[in-house]
Amino acid sequence: MDLGLGGRRYLLTGASRGLGAATARALVDDGARVLISSRSPGSVDAAVAALGGAPAAHGLAADLADLGAAERLVAACRADLGGLDGVLVSVGGPAPGTVLDTDESAWRDAVDSVLLGTIRLVKAVVPELGEGAAIGLVLSTSVRQPIGHLAVSNGLRPGLAMTAKALADELGPRGVRVFGLLPGTIATDRITDIEAASGDPQAMRARTESGIPLRRVGRPEEFGRVAAFALSPAASYVTGTMITVDGGVTRGL
Repeated sequence: MDLGLGGRRYLLTGASRGLGAATARALVDDGARVLISSRSPGSVDAAVAALGGAPAAHGLAADLADLGAAERLVAACRADLGGLDGVLVSVGGPAPGTVLDTDESAWRDAVDSVLLGTIRLVKAVVPELGEGAAIGLVLSTSVRQPIGHLAVSNGLRPGLAMTAKALADELGPRGVRVFGLLPGTIATDRITDIEAASGDPQAMRARTESGIPLRRVGRPEEFGRVAAFALSPAASYVTGTMITVDGGVTRGL
């Protein structure tokens, strides 16, 4: 299938590793040009190099909790890509914890980065987008069912999903699509770190996989291919929806 990605231009945040990096790889492999960002300059530089560098890949270190980050990213896209045809917004997962044990400061920090950081970037990007463009938010299966010990994510991700739904209504008349992606357990560095912190990573992996209908965790490239399709012109009638990439673990429809 020709996804129609040749020459199209995308901004991807949180994309120096993991799901964002896998999506950038899928986009570049199909002919798109990307600007990737994350908080670490070294990680951004390494990811850009892995993608082959300019003209296909550019990068800028940015923290979405920073009030000026959105405008800097948009300016970089104008300078390096000549414009934008879409954005994939991914923000690092909030600190773990239960509802009652999580300090209020952790909630405030997550609101600044996960919620407000995403909204700031979307508002900055929208004026750059024309008909046929797409906005994707990387969320979590916590949109549909709570995940144990991730109270902050359980509180904020569903709100962003409804924000995406509202944006789809607002931007639909302009021909701009908006959707969310709900990854389950994917074998990223974050998952490896969580497993290592458990004290018995092999046992934790086995428990996780036993609850997944496909009986394995996902691979980053499996998510990346779905995200690249959803951002592409081939998905031109997909908007206002949440796309689950979880091996079947979510029990609701």
